[in-house]
Formats: sequence, C-alpha cells, structure tokens
Amino acid sequence: MVKPPAPVCTIVGMGPGLSQALAARFAAGGFAIGMVARTPSTLERMSALLEQQGAKSQGAVADVADAGALTRALAAVHAALGEPDVLIFNASTLRMAVPSQLEPADLAQDLAVNVGGALAAAQAVLPSMRARGSGCIIFTGGGSAFEPWVDAASLGVGKAAMRNLALAFARELAPAGIHAATVTVCGAIAPGTWYDPARIAEVFWDLHKDAPGAFRGEVLYREP
Repeated sequence: MVKPPAPVCTIVGMGPGLSQALAARFAAGGFAIGMVARTPSTLERMSALLEQQGAKSQGAVADVADAGALTRALAAVHAALGEPDVLIFNASTLRMAVPSQLEPADLAQDLAVNVGGALAAAQAVLPSMRARGSGCIIFTGGGSAFEPWVDAASLGVGKAAMRNLALAFARELAPAGIHAATVTVCGAIAPGTWYDPARIAEVFWDLHKDAPGAFRGEVLYREP
C-alpha cells in the first residue's frame, strides 16, 4: 500500500527561537516542513535539526520584503514538498526608533516586511488552498499592535496593520473553508518563561486544528 505524502507546513521567516519551535512542533505532528529564510546558513542549520527529528524539509532563500522573490521561493519549496496545508508567517523587522526620529522611507521598508511580506506569502498559497477547499494561514502578531512600543514605533505600526490584514483574511476566506488567523503574542519571547517558544508553538498547533465553522480569527497569548 502506498503511503500518502506528509502534510506540509511552510514557515516564512525561518530561524532560531519561535520559528524553530514551530518547525519542531509541526514535524512532531507528522508534517514535512517548508522554510523560507534570508540566508543559506540558517536553512542548513534548521534542515539538520529537522533531519535529526526524522522530518522531511525543503528550504529556499528570499528577502521577505521582495514580494517577487518570496513568491518564487515559496513556489520552489512547494514544488519539492507539495502544496502547503499550513502556512505560518513569522517574519518581522525590528528598528529601534521613536516616532519623531523614524524616517518615512524606513517605515515603508519595515512595512514591506511586516505587512507586504505577509500579504505576498498568503496570496502565493491561496490558489492551491482554494482549489482544495481547505488550508490554514497563521500570522505571528504582537502586543505592540495594541500598546505602542515607543522605542520601536515601526514594529507596532506593522503589527497593527498585519493584525487587521489577518482578520480581514479570516472573514474573506472562512466561507471557502480556509482558516486565516493571528496569534498575537503579548510579551517578549524567551525560553523558560510564559513566552517560551515551545509553549507558544503549541498555541499555533491547536489553532490549526480548528474545525470549519469554529475558526478562531485570533488568539491573544498573554500571561494570566
């Protein structure tokens, strides 16, 4: 009997920390892992870790701010692994600048990653998800969407915009059987804390299992 191919979870913004924990969690759940990262060395490290876990993986390099490059990278990953069942957008850029010192061009550059990249990644996987009538797209949000981080003003602007985009996707796509959502992490991610990457990865795992008709558009992850 031919074994069916593993479902595919693709992570945009691959690296240590939360992305690594997400890859490990979905691999443990039987997924093959697609990866998009800025550097080949990151992909090599992550592939080696997943190989130790016995998981199949495929990576591609792209600058998330370049929508065309990101779309091509995702196409290459999915040509090797198959179309994704889950897409996780976990890319962001952190620029330390208060609003009065934030250059408009720098804000635009940051938004190209934090929002433009999220949009391009989702649009790249939607044709196959629409054809299948199922799929899950999860964006990593942040508490600065609600409470501005003055010293990193552009990050909060980006997270607020991405949250709105994710919730708009959720409303648009639910009737087609596609689950779009954001996990809004309201604290600093750090091992051994409430915001431990492995703990947060479990939230993504649980969210992707939502049944049609009971899709959650957002999980606010904050310490009780």
